[in-house]
Amino acid sequence: MLVSMRGWLVIVGCLFTSLVSAEVFRWVDADGRVHFGDQPPAVSEAGRVELRINTYESPSISENDLATGAREIVMYSAAWCAVCKKTKRYFEKNGILFVEYDIETSEQGKRDYRKLGGRGVPIILVGDKRLNGFSAAAFEKIYNSL
Repeated sequence: MLVSMRGWLVIVGCLFTSLVSAEVFRWVDADGRVHFGDQPPAVSEAGRVELRINTYESPSISENDLATGAREIVMYSAAWCAVCKKTKRYFEKNGILFVEYDIETSEQGKRDYRKLGGRGVPIILVGDKRLNGFSAAAFEKIYNSL
């Protein structure tokens, strides 16, 4: 049986993921200082900390199930997102008109982000194309193809 290169990558990724999983514990010492570690202390009680790690994925282009019209640009962003700010500067510098929805403060942004299955920001819709993340080259590729 032959396994494709993509199949091998999935298998190796699953194995690697199970090896690097860890827990984080939080405790306060006798002097009132807060500590974090991957092992609970032997002398005092420690609470388990739930971490939500937001990782950056390189931009990817895919078909979008929400058609937005030819060359119309819609960006889903968040105020704290440095990549979103960089993207807005790029659009403004290049005279590219766009509509922006904050996924945390705008009801429309929250609703659309859920429909899009968003996992990070920015999400940029160019007509019926979708760009996750931002790079000028990837954006220009789909922007100029419409």
